[in-house]
Amino acid sequence: MNLLRVPCISVSTGLSLLSEVGVDLSRFASVHHFASWLRLSPSNKISGGQILSSRTPKHKPRLAIALRIAAQTLYQSQSALGDQFRRLKAKLGAPQAITAMAHRLARILYRMITKREEYDETILAQNEKKRLLQKEGWLRKQAAALGLSLVPNQQVMNQVI
Repeated sequence: MNLLRVPCISVSTGLSLLSEVGVDLSRFASVHHFASWLRLSPSNKISGGQILSSRTPKHKPRLAIALRIAAQTLYQSQSALGDQFRRLKAKLGAPQAITAMAHRLARILYRMITKREEYDETILAQNEKKRLLQKEGWLRKQAAALGLSLVPNQQVMNQVI
């Protein structure tokens, strides 16, 4: 398994992972425990079923800092992870998008190490295709509610010419 196949993981990030936790992640019961140990999961303060605050704790391990730096480099990446980061950045803002992508990277690395799998970009591309189909369905439903219909782009271009 090659950790450097993940688009934003560099040699220094891989070395940070190995120096902080090693190759044996059995001390973490699940990927959720791993992300929580990295302080990349929000600590929800709930009272009476209402969320009072949702923040990530301030103290962070060095690996979490390395993953945040790796997540920032996704802005220039032309991969599916880069697309997801840019979408999150537009929706949530830069700080929350960086934390979310660092959390996602931690989950990817945990799975690669524990399952001994290679990084597979096609899974993310399939998820992106599924998301676009859902968005198209939502747009068609909204257009139908307004009494409109969506026309594929190729037909519009043929009509213009």
